[in-house]
Amino acid sequence: MNLYNLYGLIFLFINLNVFGQSQEDKIYNAVDVFVAHPSAKALENLSSLEIDFWKNPKLKTKDELLAIVVLNCNKAYYENQFGQTDKAIASYEKAWQIYQKNKLGDYDIIEFCLKPLGNLYTVLGDYDNAENTIKQYFFIVNTSKKYANAPKQKFAAILNLSNVYQSSGKISLAIELLESTLKTEKLSNSQKGILLNNLGNSYILSSAGNLMHPEIYLKAENAFKSAINYLKNEKQQSETLSNSYRNLTTLNRQRQQFDVADTYLKKAEKLFLEIPNQQPRKLAKLYYEKALLLFDERKYDESAKQIQTIFKILIPNYSSKNILPIQNQLYAETVLIDVLDLQSELFFKQNQLKKALEAFSLSFHIEDLFMNGLVYENSKIITQIRARNRTEKCLLIYDRLYQEENKLQYLKEAFQMAEKTKSGILKGYRSNIKSASAKEKQMIQQFQNVNNTIIKEQQKGDLANISRINQLIKEQNELMLSLKKMQSENPDYIPENCDIKSLFSKLEKDKAVMVYYFMGNENLFYFTLQNNRINFNHFYTAHRAMLEIVKFIDYFNGADAITSDISGYNYYGKRVYDLLKLPSNVIYKNLIIVPDGILNFLPFEALITQESSTTNFAKMHYLLNDFRIAYNNSATIYLNSKPISNSQKTVLGVFPVFEKTAFELNYSKKELESIRSNFKGKYLENSEATFSNFKNNANQYSILHLSTHASSGDVETPASIKFYDQEILYSELYNLNINPDLVVLSACETGIGKLYKAEGAMSVARGFQFAGAQNLLFSLWKVNDYTTSVFMADFYKNIKKEIPYFQANTNAKIAFLNDKSIPNAKKSPYYWSSFVYYGSISSEENSTNYIFYIISLLTVIGLFLVFNPYRKWKIFTKFSKKRNTKK
Repeated sequence: MNLYNLYGLIFLFINLNVFGQSQEDKIYNAVDVFVAHPSAKALENLSSLEIDFWKNPKLKTKDELLAIVVLNCNKAYYENQFGQTDKAIASYEKAWQIYQKNKLGDYDIIEFCLKPLGNLYTVLGDYDNAENTIKQYFFIVNTSKKYANAPKQKFAAILNLSNVYQSSGKISLAIELLESTLKTEKLSNSQKGILLNNLGNSYILSSAGNLMHPEIYLKAENAFKSAINYLKNEKQQSETLSNSYRNLTTLNRQRQQFDVADTYLKKAEKLFLEIPNQQPRKLAKLYYEKALLLFDERKYDESAKQIQTIFKILIPNYSSKNILPIQNQLYAETVLIDVLDLQSELFFKQNQLKKALEAFSLSFHIEDLFMNGLVYENSKIITQIRARNRTEKCLLIYDRLYQEENKLQYLKEAFQMAEKTKSGILKGYRSNIKSASAKEKQMIQQFQNVNNTIIKEQQKGDLANISRINQLIKEQNELMLSLKKMQSENPDYIPENCDIKSLFSKLEKDKAVMVYYFMGNENLFYFTLQNNRINFNHFYTAHRAMLEIVKFIDYFNGADAITSDISGYNYYGKRVYDLLKLPSNVIYKNLIIVPDGILNFLPFEALITQESSTTNFAKMHYLLNDFRIAYNNSATIYLNSKPISNSQKTVLGVFPVFEKTAFELNYSKKELESIRSNFKGKYLENSEATFSNFKNNANQYSILHLSTHASSGDVETPASIKFYDQEILYSELYNLNINPDLVVLSACETGIGKLYKAEGAMSVARGFQFAGAQNLLFSLWKVNDYTTSVFMADFYKNIKKEIPYFQANTNAKIAFLNDKSIPNAKKSPYYWSSFVYYGSISSEENSTNYIFYIISLLTVIGLFLVFNPYRKWKIFTKFSKKRNTKK
């Protein structure tokens, strides 16, 4: 009998309780058998044992539940060893959930569950979950007597938290944490070396790729070399020492010092290969770095061989016959993404453009697998950004294929690819929330509420209640696990495809042209869609062009910037107009703009189409004079937008005014009276303008108008809007569940917030879009109280005349410029171009028109009969005869 069968029999005896063991002992013995001889089959046996445990209706004791926790932690460890990362995370999550829910003890839950779970979240790009998990065990270490003398666990928390900060783009937090720890904590040589290694990585990342900056290079190099000095005599730190050499390899590779890089990599490889029983993914990552160095050295054949080796390590049953793996062999693994992307670059260098696109498509597939397991919005955005960087390379390939083959299909495929990452989180949320069950919607709302409470508590800084934050994180974690389980039943994340034929049809119906931008790292791409045709072009942004766009936007930083440099404004307004290739001499005057990146903050209406020397703002040549402009987050959102309602408009107005305070809005009252004189509705003034009053009434009115203060926030502080009683974060608006015809945000910076190229600004306007608002009017900078009231009065007068919202916006701006009572200085684009309209430009077919036509036709017939007595007499006589006959 071989060992495998022997262990199987032992497991069988245990599972049948042959020896009369308790349930607890049975579980522990099964775990011991498994650990002694781990295999895929043994994993199945453990899972079966657990299923039987839960099927048993007998009340579970704490000891039995702890045994199940131990079972899941061991199972997770080996699932990770076998490359089953998703399953490992699920097992660790289950263990933590049972441990936490039942308030268990007598087990090092940090070492055997939370630490590896946090690390796996980081590997999969679930950075919010990783950060929360690490902060939980950091809090436990600092507050629990059990860990009072556990510097190892505290160190692990600091190290892993710095890794998460690096991966999620919070580089300044990583540097601050590491530098502070190195200065204040008592550390061993090993610990100093490990932290210095991480600090060097943080310095590199802080440069945003500008490794040639001497100061950054020197700081990073010194950190890595110092790490090596601390680690070279530490036998237990061979892997970390190897990592330090690998980091020096990366540093020198990016500076194109290939000989130095190669020397460091050989040292790293020698150290790494001496370590027994390394995980396959770690070995694959080393070979990837080797392949990358060979690629940069232009040793393409040698690089390709390394890539083949990596595929063999990571993919069971991989065949090198077609070079690329088969899609159904792939799984969520970041190393696989990196290697496939490198293979794409190799194909591109070999002029195999279509093979390069094929390899990139496999990378996109893995990104979709990653997206399936994410609950937190920030983690989804970061994953989308990673996919977007790849999209830029694909767009360049499509452009080249089109130039070579002149096939329109390439332009359509390029457009589809750009659209997949454009506001993908917003599109996905809107789509999913419609099909979500009532229970899931409730859970999403609870999850978001807890998240907002955490953010608000964290904003208190030194006064924040850490215990309260930790408790909230626990609550959020429980909700997250439940949501993941619920959403895993429908796991396929498929970015929505845009129906281009329908898009052209809608543009034709709306009599509109669409200009669509995609901002890459190095290129700005733009598509123009009109007359059933796509035009595609791009320009390189790493030169003066991007600086000119930034310069133009800077003119709107303050009221005096334009008036003190009118000629400069004219010049840069025309330069940017030319750069952005906006259409001219077209039949249609309706223009749909889908901005991207920093273009989200650019007021296109204020661009200059023809430069002049005039200082009279009303006589300048603005794009405003050529087009009625509407914006949209994506082509799909525009395509799916509902027509604007033609029913009678009613307004819910929110006017806190803030009388006799530093925040008083003097002209808000004038704005209120102007709207109230034209529209019926409910107007919440002063102390009535509370958030709860707004929430309770929002679904009863077609237009929601908020005249108040708002803030764009900053890198750390989210955007927010003020009600009379409280300040509301943009993410607190997500749960409003509204469906108005229009939202008007008559406040400062309501369209501004932390900017992500893929998703746009994390702004107050975004909060309302998540809540269900389709059509919005909002501001791009700090607006003037008086000029806003004038603009709003005209805007609503246009709406009263049943003019579409986007056209009402245009008309109000033109009226503002033509208003002779407003002095020239106040006609600066700073005062009138802040408000932009996002939404539909279609209007409902007015059914009353058909009734009107029918009534008109009957009237004509009636008049004809009245004024034609001969015809009338003939009809009467004929009718009488028929009547007599029937008699």
